[in-house]
Amino acid sequence: MTKIDTSRPDSVLPTPSHTVGPFYGHALPFRGGEDIAPLGHPDTVTVHGHVTDGEGSPLPDALIELWGPDPEGNLPTADGSMRRDPASGGFLGRNGVEFTGWGRIQTDANGHWYARTLRPGARGRSARAPYLSVCVFARGLLVHLYTRIYLPGDAAALAADPLLSGLEDARRDTLIAAQEGHGTYRFDIRLQGEGETVFLEFQ
Repeated sequence: MTKIDTSRPDSVLPTPSHTVGPFYGHALPFRGGEDIAPLGHPDTVTVHGHVTDGEGSPLPDALIELWGPDPEGNLPTADGSMRRDPASGGFLGRNGVEFTGWGRIQTDANGHWYARTLRPGARGRSARAPYLSVCVFARGLLVHLYTRIYLPGDAAALAADPLLSGLEDARRDTLIAAQEGHGTYRFDIRLQGEGETVFLEFQ
């Protein structure tokens, strides 16, 4: 963007630089965005972690979107992640019954996020290990970033996955969540620097 100096019509001056975002944090988060699994579902798993910058500092205003298939590997087609009240236009939240496979989570003051979802399943005889797709919005990013979360538990499927098998071990590990207990997994997202998460480019 440029600015015209009205006292000198022949000159064009650059506008001051601005910090990018995080304006999305005012409109995109919605109540219940982290509760992707139907209420009380017995196979619910929790995935959580921190979003950090190149210096390892937490980002308190990042936004994470997750998509994932159901445990049978089917992509959900149910509507209802962001139901609105037809009268007020406000968010009603999820209906607590259907699995939409999608969620949106804002990090807290410590850069921490969590989501409760269903473990993704493999579809048919696909050579790909099942995963959760991730989209990251954060301060300073002109374009959001994409990555994946693979859950441990099937070493053969992870070893055969085309994306994972093409990475060096250290880079590969940034895409596999760590199991912390029954049904709980940790997945930290490092935007830059040592241990930077592998991000994907779609063309």
